[in-house]
Formats: sequence, C-alpha cells, structure tokens
Amino acid sequence: MHLRALLLTFATVSLATAVYAQDVNAAPSMDVFQVRYASNLNKGDAYVNITNTGSDAPFDNICVNVYTFDPSEEMVSCCSCLVTPNALVSLSVQGDLISNTLSPSTPTAVVIKLTATRPPDEITCNPGSFQDLVPGLRAWGTTLHALPGTPTTYAVTESAFLPGGLSQPEYFHLGSFCGFIQSNGSGFGICKSCRAGGLGGAKQ
Repeated sequence: MHLRALLLTFATVSLATAVYAQDVNAAPSMDVFQVRYASNLNKGDAYVNITNTGSDAPFDNICVNVYTFDPSEEMVSCCSCLVTPNALVSLSVQGDLISNTLSPSTPTAVVIKLTATRPPDEITCNPGSFQDLVPGLRAWGTTLHALPGTPTTYAVTESAFLPGGLSQPEYFHLGSFCGFIQSNGSGFGICKSCRAGGLGGAKQ
C-alpha cells in the first residue's frame, strides 16, 4: 500500500512538472496566475468577477481555478469555473468560497488565488488536476475597509487581481492539495462554481 501511494505521488509530481515546464513560460504571468485578498468578511460580503479575453485562440473556453486560503496559509476551499470568451461570471466570497470550508471555522479574511487552464474537452474543469496553463484570464474583486471614526463603518473598494509569479512548487501545491480535498474532504472544502453575470458591493 505504501508503494502504491509512493508511485501515485511520483506520477502526480511528474505530471505537474511536465505541464508546468511546457506552459508556464508560454503564457503571460498576468494571465496564468492572479492573487488578491478579501477582509472584514464578518461585516459583509466580497465578490469576484471574472472574464475570458479570448487570448487562447483558436481555443475558446478556459477554466479559472479558484483556491481560497485563510490567514494561517491553509487552503480552505477550491473549485473551478468554465469561462467562455467575453463572458462575465462571478463568485460571492461568503456564499461560494467560505460557505463550505474544509476546516470547521469560517475565516474573516482570505487570500484568493486564480489559475487559468485549458479544459481538455472544452467543458470539463478540475482544479485538482494539472492541465495546460493558458492566457486570457482577467479578474476583479471587492473587499470591505474600515473607515475612520466612531462608530466604525465600512466602505467597499474594488480592484483588479494582481499577477503573481507562479513557481513550480506553488503550482504543484495548488493542484495537489485541492486534489486531496476532493478525495478526502468528505464534500467539505469544495466551493461553489461561478454564476453568470457580475456582482457588486454595497456599504454594509
């Protein structure tokens, strides 16, 4: 049994390494891997809006893989969204990303990481697998910020996700730990997929 687990780990690492080596330099880093945070989630919701620029021609659809981390660096959920060219899809952080976390506690702040991959059959997305990295991802998010004064009030700000340098260890960690959640989380840690349309923020 230990030998089988070792062989499976070796095969997974080999596949991730091969895909990473082929694709991470082929697509612009700002397209492949993007990051931002959301805070004060105990005071109100935050939103993620995503589109596909169509840069992966002649292919059409991309998978936007979503990985959510709590402030202690633990991945609490993962899921994936199929995004067609020029479409607009969205996620609620409270309702989609932290409503079914792997851990029993609900974080009040999170880091959200996105990767863009090519669906093997144009429709199937799996954030726990290793697919070709592709360009075309653009994303924006909102968060709540405390304003000066008493009593404390909050205002919504929105900004684009920022490009991150996707290292090979990080690429492997995202996919392999999400795969662990899928296999061993008993349904917990699987966030909801995107819905069509955009979501905005309102002062809470």
